[in-house]
Amino acid sequence: MELEAVLLVVMVGQDTSRRSFLEATGSAASAVALGSAFTGEADAQQTTTQQGQGGGGTLNLINSTMSTLDPIKATDTASGEVIQQVFDALMNYPNGNIEVQPLLAKNYEVSDDFRTYTFTLKEGATFHDGSQVTAQDFVYSFERLAQSPESRRAYFILESIGVKHSVDADGNYQPDTLSVTAVDDRTLRIQLEEPFHATLEMLAYTAFAAVPEGIVGDIQGYNGELEYSEFATSQPVGCGPFKFESWQPNTEASVTRYDNYYGNKAEVERVHWQIMSDANARYTYAMNKNADAFSIPTEFYNPNKVEVEKTDERGREVGTYGPVRNGETLNFLAVPTINTFYIGFNTNRVEQAARHAAAYAMNKEQLVEQVFKGRGRPAFHFTPPAIYPGGPDAYQQHAQQEYPYSYRQTDLQKARQVMREAGYGPDNRYQFTFTVYQRSNTWPQVGQLLRDKLSSAFIDMQIETAPFSTLLKRGRNGNLQAYSLGWVMDWPAPDNFLQLLNPPLTDTSQSAPISYVNWSGTEASERARRAWTTVQQNPAPTDEAEQARNEAYIKMEEANWQDTVFLNVYHQTDQRFWYDYAQIPKFGAAGTSRQMFNDATVNEPNGGQ
Repeated sequence: MELEAVLLVVMVGQDTSRRSFLEATGSAASAVALGSAFTGEADAQQTTTQQGQGGGGTLNLINSTMSTLDPIKATDTASGEVIQQVFDALMNYPNGNIEVQPLLAKNYEVSDDFRTYTFTLKEGATFHDGSQVTAQDFVYSFERLAQSPESRRAYFILESIGVKHSVDADGNYQPDTLSVTAVDDRTLRIQLEEPFHATLEMLAYTAFAAVPEGIVGDIQGYNGELEYSEFATSQPVGCGPFKFESWQPNTEASVTRYDNYYGNKAEVERVHWQIMSDANARYTYAMNKNADAFSIPTEFYNPNKVEVEKTDERGREVGTYGPVRNGETLNFLAVPTINTFYIGFNTNRVEQAARHAAAYAMNKEQLVEQVFKGRGRPAFHFTPPAIYPGGPDAYQQHAQQEYPYSYRQTDLQKARQVMREAGYGPDNRYQFTFTVYQRSNTWPQVGQLLRDKLSSAFIDMQIETAPFSTLLKRGRNGNLQAYSLGWVMDWPAPDNFLQLLNPPLTDTSQSAPISYVNWSGTEASERARRAWTTVQQNPAPTDEAEQARNEAYIKMEEANWQDTVFLNVYHQTDQRFWYDYAQIPKFGAAGTSRQMFNDATVNEPNGGQ
């Protein structure tokens, strides 16, 4: 699996994050109800305007640099937020909550062996070109996902879900062999090689969205109605609540209401994103009320201005923030989303003693409070708390009892001890380089704090910056020593995260390593490999299989602790600020890029533009 296919650059208005690994909730087994649809209740913020009585207008937002409008090619959240408005899939995470629900699917059935999923499509769904949405459109769309050279998510359908298919002698997918069948216009059948506990969750990802059959000719048997470049940049055709209006790279993008939408028709007439990366420009744009809802860059954020009025059952904080520069007091929402930010060590190039010393030296709580201004929580596991086996309480208990380094503090005495035992001292210092991505205002600070502490442990850590694409390329080639990245959920389960700690997939001598740590040859790496095999051998959505996976997940976490391959730093809390005249339902743990804006309302001052 290529790293671009699983990583996603995230700009949450605070910092340019990195690329994302995927989504997970606690127990995926509960999401599979035989012969029934999995539904849930939408969760909306209290609004000054009642839902269904919106006054139209434009919802103005801020976005970062987009890469494409093609659902199977997008790997960045900036593109994903726009794609989420234009394209619909069978399933959905309503408002970014991680309880998956049907979207284009009216209902679904799952066979007793969990290998066959049969979906009935809702009636009346049409694409933005006026054509009906049929099961055959999904057959084409899934085939594009599997075989198009433009697809960066083929492994989603071929490996993660594991839809039945054939491969050639070299192991490459053979076109038109997917076991995805249009039984009739409104019935779609999907057959898996083996049961997979997060099938429904993965089908909510926009890579599985419907596009009109034959819209582009990038797979066998289709000439295409549009040139690929037209579809991906200027004429995307989906069936979502908004249809595409315009995209000017590095400047702006917009979508308009689709009046024939089969679902809840959008309240606002239009959504507009101003594309900007500079923190000062973003903040100024928001303070001038050119954006109705936004994040505040870290350098302009003051945690003392937050007044939390309530914390809901999902752990989301709701309140006010201010006054801000323009004199306004803003509405405030903070959501503990599913992600992990970490330092990765190339074990071929950074000795274990230095990795252990870094773990002893790092005070994660200090970093969260001083560098990230309290917008998150310290990370002791790679699996985020919301999807850790047993939930947040089990996460905390295991870390508090078993974490082998300095729990919530710095222990420089131990850091010096492990380096002395490895033969280092005042006259024989160790050196390595920590690479962070450009446009991050926080990770250089993380590096500086860690560097200063490691200096007393006989380590000279150099800090360098690199463009994100350069960092990834160097990582794939094994040319990094230590680096900063993060992973955001693709599907809500620990295996979405812990696949990065499967030792064979960390080998940078291979063509597509999923992480860049070259973890092998140790007792801990072998335990991690065996544990991942257990995960793969127990994929079913059953209590027994889930228990086996959970035990294996914890073994992988402890193996990582033993060798300090990933030094987990923090789990980010995402925030949204908005003016009183704009109302958007609260987003959930899956994040804002999974939220559709058809329930948003805007009244003043810029909503009528």
